[in-house]
Amino acid sequence: MSSGPAIQTLPGFRDFYPQECATRNYLFSQWRDLCHRYGFHEYEGPILESTDLYRKKSGDEVVEQLFAFTDKGDREVSMRPELTPTLARMVAARQREFKKPMRWFSIGPFFRFERPQIAKGRLREFYQFNCDIIGEDSENVDAEILSLSIDLMLSLGFDQDDFVVRVSDRQAWIDFAEEAKVNDTDAFLQVIDKMEREKDDVTAEKLSALGTSLEAVKAFMPEGVAKVPRLARLFETLKAQGKDGYCKVDLGIVRGLAYYTGVVFEIFDKKHGLRAIAGGGRYDKLIHTLSDGKADLPAAGFAMGDAVIGNLLEKTEEAKRRLTVFAEKAAAIDVYVVIASEEQRHAALDGIQQLRDAGLRVHFSYTPAGVSKQIKVAQQQNAKVAVIFGDEYPQINVKDLQLRQESTVAGIEPMLETTKALLENPHPGGLLA
Repeated sequence: MSSGPAIQTLPGFRDFYPQECATRNYLFSQWRDLCHRYGFHEYEGPILESTDLYRKKSGDEVVEQLFAFTDKGDREVSMRPELTPTLARMVAARQREFKKPMRWFSIGPFFRFERPQIAKGRLREFYQFNCDIIGEDSENVDAEILSLSIDLMLSLGFDQDDFVVRVSDRQAWIDFAEEAKVNDTDAFLQVIDKMEREKDDVTAEKLSALGTSLEAVKAFMPEGVAKVPRLARLFETLKAQGKDGYCKVDLGIVRGLAYYTGVVFEIFDKKHGLRAIAGGGRYDKLIHTLSDGKADLPAAGFAMGDAVIGNLLEKTEEAKRRLTVFAEKAAAIDVYVVIASEEQRHAALDGIQQLRDAGLRVHFSYTPAGVSKQIKVAQQQNAKVAVIFGDEYPQINVKDLQLRQESTVAGIEPMLETTKALLENPHPGGLLA
């Protein structure tokens, strides 16, 4: 009887084998470490939300893009596609309890029901870093968010030849739409957002239906910058931080989501033509909208998913080197305990437990094996020290696998002290010489 075809991973979802998990953990550690350097606080929201939360933000049509269903309590719920609506809901509920500005970040899984494009980093399940500042309308907040995004790229090993931050201000286009008497500003902004990815004749037809033209839009782009002086002020602030060289003004960036209200930006790679690595901006009205007016707080933030940046890590030499160092360090063990005599296995297990209790990463062979084979495994696992339990126990050999030096101690306690000292204070002379 046939067992049938093997069950495969669902389209747009991923298995994380140890190597892929190491990449994910590396990104998480960089995201988290940088936010701590900037003084942000970590938070998290639920993976499942009421579908009405997303309808309220984006309209009924958004449901087609969600993993939406009716749960066993007859509630319409959805797997979260983004975090900003959840953040707005959480802030509105308890914002009086927190000093402003609120500097929050989160790392977690998200879900979108769309056609997967693995090579382009478009998946149905992905991990995303979100970073927001709430309750402060100063223009310096826009600079802070941009600064953090640039520092994040630098911390991952990318430089000015690898990426560019394209900065814009939606207000320029809102002003244009008013002057041109465009009949639907939100639809107009979405057309501008897609203009770079669509053919001119398609864009021209859409703009004509809205009451303007492609020629007018293209003519406005180079001159429109002068109509938003806060972009000039923003770049002066970035210049003071030595970061203006990573950015360029580009009114072609407007971000398709309707809730953005001012400065917006996206990060792109310069060499491989990937889709936007990260993006964000100011959204001063969203919390007011989603809270039915109960809270009215300005906000700005940005998000970075793991899929596109993961692809770029693999394509960029220095970034990949840093990832490799992290992965090798994460996989390495501190101590390999060699059981040279099976009669001393219980004594060795006592030593292993005490080494682990001391916070060390320890491995050993579960089955009898020759000493040379066990030492070889220790070296393959990048162990720094081998501790050898043989017939001479309570005499224990402690071997520095890097310097190939060996010392003998009497008992588990001295072994523990010697091993810890060797790991904490390595030097070219050799602690065990």
